[in-house]
Amino acid sequence: MPEKRLENMTEQMTKESPRYWIGVVSASHVSRGVEGGFAQLCHGKAAPLKRMQAGDWLIYYSPRTDMQKGEPLQAFTAIGQVEDDRVYEYPMSDSFIPFRRNIRYTSCRVTKISSLLEQLSFTRGERNWGCRFRFGHFEISEQDFQIIADAMLNSTEGKAYELRIQ
Repeated sequence: MPEKRLENMTEQMTKESPRYWIGVVSASHVSRGVEGGFAQLCHGKAAPLKRMQAGDWLIYYSPRTDMQKGEPLQAFTAIGQVEDDRVYEYPMSDSFIPFRRNIRYTSCRVTKISSLLEQLSFTRGERNWGCRFRFGHFEISEQDFQIIADAMLNSTEGKAYELRIQ
């Protein structure tokens, strides 16, 4: 019986504590999401969005400015908090109906990852640090989130947040 109570308490604590996520999306697509107040990940798949809960935090990493022929960027481009538990379909065309989630974005600066590589646990000492980003969506620690968020929100370095749809 005490084991079941401990399990329930642990589950409740997990639900109340926010989790922290990286989404990998081109900067032009991030811009659309920021302007529309939504997140769309992994070419519109529902699964990564369903892993997140209301109150969780999402940081976008953009390897390029545009999806296919964009210039290399390798920067964190947006930060926001999941607003609710709703994952919904949004028809962008007759043949493409991706899943989305509502996100409340915070003004920030685009921050190059190169300045943070040795500080983050998931890139420190990794010669091929970019491999992790190929999954499109992954969870990070609160400490890593704080390092990135501090650089994006408090740094005077980096480009002020000015992503625009082209």
